[in-house]
Amino acid sequence: MADLVRRRLRVVVGLAALAELVVFVLVAAWIGLGWTIVATVLTSALGWVLLARQGRRALVDLRERARSRESAGRELGDAGLVAVGGLLMVLPGFLGDVLGLLCLLPGTRGLVRRALMRVVLARLPDRMRGPVRVGSTRAAPVDPHGSGDRLVIEGEVLRDPDSRG
Repeated sequence: MADLVRRRLRVVVGLAALAELVVFVLVAAWIGLGWTIVATVLTSALGWVLLARQGRRALVDLRERARSRESAGRELGDAGLVAVGGLLMVLPGFLGDVLGLLCLLPGTRGLVRRALMRVVLARLPDRMRGPVRVGSTRAAPVDPHGSGDRLVIEGEVLRDPDSRG
């Protein structure tokens, strides 16, 4: 199983590098090699600036959630997307810059989050897609003195209407 994952990862990284090289050559043919190199350096610098700004904001949000003792699931996801987006922006390549920009900008980060959730949920078995809420209904009054019979509570498993799956 691990070999399969490694093989797929190598293929994806190789195809991404090839796609970046093709785009670089096309852009260089369009605007010239010098301007392409300048654009690559500028997008990397922009990546550093956006990573610093959005990373700080993500950390402030995480600290605020920790102080208020609320769940920080979304904020952790945002921090992860900011880190991935910053890495993609800092590495040379125009395709990575576009994906990194989508991860770094607050307005488009939600789109990336939803797309990733769809991909992850599509790969999970149905029983692992949740959240699952359990409702119960008592079928008969319970004898508080315990007559020796087993307590049976009938119920049904209900899916949360907000969850997808």
